[in-house]
Amino acid sequence: MTVSPDSPASPGTKAANAAGPRTPAATVPLSILDLSPISSGSTAAQALHNTVDLARRAEAAGYARYWLAEHHLTTGVAGVSPALVIQLVAAATSHIRVGAGAAQLGHRTPLSVVEEFGLLDALFPGRIDLGLGRTGFRKPAANGEAPAAPAAPPAPRRTEPRYTPEGLLIPAPFDFTQLLGSPLLARYTQLVQYPGAELPDYRDQLDQILGLLRGDYRTPEGLEAHAVPGEGADLQVWVLGSSGGASAKAAGALGLPFAANYHVSPAAVIEAVDAYRKAFVPSAVLDEPHVLVSADVVVADDDATARHLASPYALWVHSIRSGRGAIPFPTPEEAAAHPWTAQERALVEDRVRTQFAGAPETVVERLRTLQQATGADELLVTTITHDHQDRIRSNDLLAEAWRRSA
Repeated sequence: MTVSPDSPASPGTKAANAAGPRTPAATVPLSILDLSPISSGSTAAQALHNTVDLARRAEAAGYARYWLAEHHLTTGVAGVSPALVIQLVAAATSHIRVGAGAAQLGHRTPLSVVEEFGLLDALFPGRIDLGLGRTGFRKPAANGEAPAAPAAPPAPRRTEPRYTPEGLLIPAPFDFTQLLGSPLLARYTQLVQYPGAELPDYRDQLDQILGLLRGDYRTPEGLEAHAVPGEGADLQVWVLGSSGGASAKAAGALGLPFAANYHVSPAAVIEAVDAYRKAFVPSAVLDEPHVLVSADVVVADDDATARHLASPYALWVHSIRSGRGAIPFPTPEEAAAHPWTAQERALVEDRVRTQFAGAPETVVERLRTLQQATGADELLVTTITHDHQDRIRSNDLLAEAWRRSA
């Protein structure tokens, strides 16, 4: 599972993905997405120490990439700045690729992104992935209390879950418009984005980032602009998306690798990869589409233990879906004490049913199904448990089982 620069897990050159989008399952690399979760009773400092420790162990286990997420205004996630945490992780490891999953363009300029990741490439050349997301919200309402519309998938039409021919569950879509009036989004528009700011066009931002990296960027007036460090940086640029909308289409049109979120928006994963492939145009980066797909997993020695360790996940997702923001990850006992209502369970059902929790062979089988249904060239797993040692154990068990199954 260890990845060389010329392997299918490194789509930084045209030759890297010459085999096409349907990578054989046996050759699909595994990588890790880490939110730096804060467990109940713990601290952000401990969560960051855990991230560095987990990254070292992931490298030893043979994972291809270690990506860091970006979340704001929550009490349960310490990963607020991918660039800073990437520096910590890259300094503590030697060869695993480290990247952002994703740097959110809703409150950054293209120049700031290129300069930040140019610095990282200067320190850790050839190891940095720049994953780009478009999370952000349109201009706030007149009272400043809620955004006018989210940068999220449109209101869903399908109301029933379905299964792909391969057996992958595609749940009914979650209606993100339910979150429009939440206090968390009001705070986001007031504190994370510049007050009253209009979101720039996402494709324009991607074009500016790529131009600054190539060194051929020109302002609308024709003036040159050069980002140093940043210009000429040996970064792998990825686009992350949760639907078949702007992100998937832009990634395809620009010939960039695309990461689709089964762990965030499982209902739209097929739509997202299909839209990307349909829009794909060969580029200096890729001859063929290159797709990474994410999944929530918890692995333990047996199915029952894994389900027990994963049991707080529903309550944690509910804290996000109810608009409060991610809470510190509970213990199984704390989660069991929550008095669930039918409405609350319905709010999280799609995420709970698409989490892969089980013994190594159980999770490998479900990941193979995900890979076959999406044609993924790579898979990205994210694991949250209350106890750090259980996360380590989960990653180790999965890595070994994945090798055996190849």
